[in-house]
Amino acid sequence: MAAAGVSVGYDRLKEVEEFDSSKIGVKGLSDSGITTIPKIFVHPPETLPEIRSSSTSASIPLIDLANVKSDLHRPKIVEQISDAARNWGFFQLINHGVPVSVLDETIAAYKAFFEQPAEVKAKHYAREENHGVMYASNNDLYRSKVATWHDTLQVWRGPVPAKLEDIPEVCRKEVLEWEMQAKMVAETVMELLCEGLGLEAGKLKELGYTETRAIVGHIYPYCPQPDLTVGLGSHTDYGMLTVLLQNQVPGLQVKHGNEWVDVKPLHGSLTINVGDTLQIVSNGEYKSVQHRVTANSSKEPRVSIIEFFNADNRDKVRRHGPLPELISPEKPAIYRDFTFPEFIQNFFSKPFGNKALVETFLL
Repeated sequence: MAAAGVSVGYDRLKEVEEFDSSKIGVKGLSDSGITTIPKIFVHPPETLPEIRSSSTSASIPLIDLANVKSDLHRPKIVEQISDAARNWGFFQLINHGVPVSVLDETIAAYKAFFEQPAEVKAKHYAREENHGVMYASNNDLYRSKVATWHDTLQVWRGPVPAKLEDIPEVCRKEVLEWEMQAKMVAETVMELLCEGLGLEAGKLKELGYTETRAIVGHIYPYCPQPDLTVGLGSHTDYGMLTVLLQNQVPGLQVKHGNEWVDVKPLHGSLTINVGDTLQIVSNGEYKSVQHRVTANSSKEPRVSIIEFFNADNRDKVRRHGPLPELISPEKPAIYRDFTFPEFIQNFFSKPFGNKALVETFLL
């Protein structure tokens, strides 16, 4: 029986391949002035009413890092951040140390990349998503059952950095500056999260959990039928920690309990979220939570730049799991250890949106 809205005899793979080979992305579709989105982007009707609903009664925690180096104020900040990581898995930071001018320039540079002519961007178009530089639409285009309304520029910065000449010139300087600043913020947050678990501040960094670093820039262009698709489907991040910068166009939503909460754009802020690896390493103390992006109904594109942090992905032998310091007879391990090959196999063998690690490695 054909799915609603999909005609009998419809060849989805053929349309996917045609879209992929065009290399124009959803930005190209949007710019062409289409009024009807292609069928590969149309989601099953039963999933869409829930996608549109959102809570307006709650907001993710907002944490001020202005006094993070103060012996007097730091314990309170540690408490705020660890509470947010336990109860929300998401929080926003202000006074984080990154100049607002750097944030604005980073967003502008990524937007400039996506607004280049399709033939210029096409030089970077690829499907090799675990190294170097990749521009594409829907990383999981061939793994998923339905596509979502966004394009991506991905740049690997560690452990093997992309070649400088491969990073698009229009945003190269800003990519390098953002990476330096985002890493500083991530290391500060990891120290605070460690202290919230009763660990030495530098524990996670010493264990190498900032070694794998990928910067992912998304654009969510105007969608003519936002009620039929989504910008990015519900998922958790698989790594340790994520640092997110977004422009002023809304769309990001976080699941809190049984409701979806809008993450309101706040100029000058950064958004942090816990990844699956941190949930496991913290033995479930910190929570990675589902989040998603709605399709953009605004004429102004939504732009977000994210840096993901995790352990060295070249190490095929080392085992990751709950830290021994956090395990006791009262709090036994709830996850088993895993290696990076297991991690990668789990993530890339499933459609985007599965909680690939947390559910697979439960004891």
